[in-house]
Amino acid sequence: QVQLVESGGGLVQPGGSLRLSCTVTGGLYGMGWFRQAPGKEREFVAYLSRLGRTTRHADSVRGRFIISRDNTENKLYLQMNDLKPEDTAVYYCAAGERVNVGGPYNIPSGYDYWGQGTQITVSA
Repeated sequence: QVQLVESGGGLVQPGGSLRLSCTVTGGLYGMGWFRQAPGKEREFVAYLSRLGRTTRHADSVRGRFIISRDNTENKLYLQMNDLKPEDTAVYYCAAGERVNVGGPYNIPSGYDYWGQGTQITVSA
């Protein structure tokens, strides 16, 4: 059984940093981070291939967020730097059995399993 559990959310001031973690049990998959703000659709944030060799980041976070993984500890990470109020959202990690850089890594339907989400609020 595949389970994803996020942690590391919270309140941070603009310009601050946070690191999200996602503990993955039940297999080795291509992984993604998505986020959903109130009243908006769930949007792609970052993707990392199964062995960690390929990454993709959304334009809105490139240069500020970094996705990584430690397969020895079954963890996926999202290091978030220079946070902005528009980064406020519930962040979800996701795992896909067939997702790869050829697609559809940047849409929710490309993933099979989801975590429960963790709230990030960026505010002064």
